[in-house]
Amino acid sequence: MRKYISFLVVISALVGGCTADKPEIRVQRFGSVTGLKPEKLDYYKELHADAWPAVLETIRECNIQNYSIYLQQLGDEYYLFSYFEYTGDDFEADMKRMADDPDTQRWWKETDPCQLPLDDDGVWTTMEEVFHTD
Repeated sequence: MRKYISFLVVISALVGGCTADKPEIRVQRFGSVTGLKPEKLDYYKELHADAWPAVLETIRECNIQNYSIYLQQLGDEYYLFSYFEYTGDDFEADMKRMADDPDTQRWWKETDPCQLPLDDDGVWTTMEEVFHTD
């Protein structure tokens, strides 16, 4: 019994030491919305069904994870809703790095003409998070 307790103490110290040394990852969640031109619906879906690997790699390198885009038709209008989690420590710098990437710029030349911005601040309008639970 004593050996068993000593073993548990050693394991607890090892496990505690491993988790205590890991920095806590801060996750920021972002939701955005934009319109989608009905005549571009099929093309937009085709692009995202076979997203360019270089663009996906840039997304990961810029500390974005769990990135999803959803489509919804409301009446005669189409809307895209995006969600992603940011785990870096300098959002502005990472977004600039993404915007400066040549493959991402080429990707946006394909996707931007499909979208209908809802305001003058950019293609995607950031939404306010009003609820979250893990």
